[in-house]
Amino acid sequence: MTLNGVKCTVKNCKYNVQGHLCSASAIEVNVDGGGIQANNNEHTNCHTFEMNK
Repeated sequence: MTLNGVKCTVKNCKYNVQGHLCSASAIEVNVDGGGIQANNNEHTNCHTFEMNK
């Protein structure tokens, strides 16, 4: 099962399926360096990432 509409291009994430979809049951995205606002998408990180073994 994948999260509807959630795309992921991180090839070495264990939740990446078919090379572009996220199969995690939920995701957590935070602002780089803390805080509550990002200036653009480059200042955010997916903290659901787990390296594929």
